Amino acid sequence: MRILLSNDDGYFAPGLAQLHESLVELGTDTDLTVVAPERNRSGASNSLTLDRPLHLRKAQNGFFYVSGTPTDCVHLAVTGMLEQQPDMVVSGINLGANMGDDTIYSGTVAAATEGYLLGLPAIALSLASFEGKHFATAGRIARELVQRFAATPFTEPVLLNVNVPDIPYEQLKGIRVTRLGRRHKAEPAVKSKSPRNETVYWIGAAGPAADAGEGTDFHAVEHGWVSVTPLQIDLTHAGQMAGVRNWLGSAP
Repeated sequence: MRILLSNDDGYFAPGLAQLHESLVELGTDTDLTVVAPERNRSGASNSLTLDRPLHLRKAQNGFFYVSGTPTDCVHLAVTGMLEQQPDMVVSGINLGANMGDDTIYSGTVAAATEGYLLGLPAIALSLASFEGKHFATAGRIARELVQRFAATPFTEPVLLNVNVPDIPYEQLKGIRVTRLGRRHKAEPAVKSKSPRNETVYWIGAAGPAADAGEGTDFHAVEHGWVSVTPLQIDLTHAGQMAGVRNWLGSAP
């Protein structure tokens, strides 16, 4: 099985190294290729670089890195770099959760999404903590999910968003299929001065969870479960189509 690995924390990130190490244990029947951003591109979402050429280089550890976004990495690998199309895309292991509204901004999820849009099954994997104590736990979950896919593949492309509690593997309660929760609005932007006395702003922190009840990704992770949320990309608000038709047909 051919697997394309990527992330948004950069090719040097410990989470990516752990992901590669964990999947290497699948054996010689698994062909791993890493194509990741040359620097941290957290929050890049699904941005695609169209205003300049991309540079592809190879690090000493064999990982490839690209002067672009996570989406660029997967797009470039699948459509121009790899001689054979991968069987799946795995993105991560991200340092920090990607739950609820975070998925809209996440470069980790975006890398997996690009694979999904190109017709490949894809998994976005995040360690739900900024302490990063137990990347090995998330790595083991990644390996188990890939093994399950190899044994029982989906009949259509699937996009899974996976969040793993930052605890020892033995303390996990199991895996739950969840829906995305919701956050409150973000904290206010932080205003400050640069060394040149210019006014600058830092984007505020994400707000606390608002919709975090049972069944959500927030609830599962908080209670020691691995959260697996299948995502879709159709942004059409079908419930508003009739109302918009009536609005357009109304007198000005």
